[in-house]
Amino acid sequence: MIDGSLPRLEFWCDLQCPDCRTALDDIRALRARYGDALSVELRHFPLEKHKHAYAAAEAAEEAFAQGLGWPFVEAVLARVEELDARGQQVLLDVAREVGADVEEIDTALIDGRHMLTVDADQAEGKAIGVTGTPTYVIGRERLDGGKSQEGLRERIEAVIEAAVEASKTS
Repeated sequence: MIDGSLPRLEFWCDLQCPDCRTALDDIRALRARYGDALSVELRHFPLEKHKHAYAAAEAAEEAFAQGLGWPFVEAVLARVEELDARGQQVLLDVAREVGADVEEIDTALIDGRHMLTVDADQAEGKAIGVTGTPTYVIGRERLDGGKSQEGLRERIEAVIEAAVEASKTS
């Protein structure tokens, strides 16, 4: 177990992005290594080319409100092709599978209660230079996985280890 304060990891994600699905392997490995000491925050960056990504982000926010955010996110990312083909029905199917209140997810998609959160994430992402997904922000570093995810987990671990070392000397 790692002692000391770990920097928060922001995972900028489009829930219809196949590369984000692949990035979940890195997120899982980091969680396995650092456990609860590493805070991973999902940040929404739905891309225009993915017509159901915005709705998926809204549905994910409702799932988080119900305490089922990460299981929902992982299940949606596992079905990106199906989401592309079948649209919002997949979001409701996933909600049912993870035990979320399907009616509330559906209502949230209709009433737009999470639009401001998704819009705020997207605006902040643009402001800090996020251009594609997945993108990670940890410490003061932005790591773009949209072009290649090769070596990103190792770079994230290096930032974490540097923060741990810095906390030992301060």
